[in-house]
Amino acid sequence: MGQPFFIYLFEIISNPICIFVSFKKTTMINYILFISGGEIVLVMLLALLFFGSKAIPDIAKTMGKGMREFKKATNEIQREISDYSSDIKKDMDEMSNTVNKQATEIKKEMNEVSSSVSREADEITRGINDAASSATDETAEIKNDTEDKYQD
Repeated sequence: MGQPFFIYLFEIISNPICIFVSFKKTTMINYILFISGGEIVLVMLLALLFFGSKAIPDIAKTMGKGMREFKKATNEIQREISDYSSDIKKDMDEMSNTVNKQATEIKKEMNEVSSSVSREADEITRGINDAASSATDETAEIKNDTEDKYQD
């Protein structure tokens, strides 16, 4: 497995550059999440030795204020992002509605043009059919007249 947590702690204390290296190790993450009671006591004793008993409440107070400010800033950023994204969503909905209306109008106009073209095409077809039938009738009459003239 990896090295115990107190060895990482010793590395951090003895060499400050080691902080970045040891936090990048995956085993360090495993040990931070599973710190035993003895290791917590060791860390508390080391903090007491480094900072003294009078400075620890001030440090805790300062850390609490810092965490509170960090949480406040995080909430403010989340609020701004949600406000901005809601504005974008409104704009997108508005654009979508406009595009849908325009598409509906274009479809309606296309249907009207299509139906008028169909009507005109039907009228032209009827005119051509009428002209063809009258031409056929005239051709038949001319044929009959020609046959009658040559039979006589």
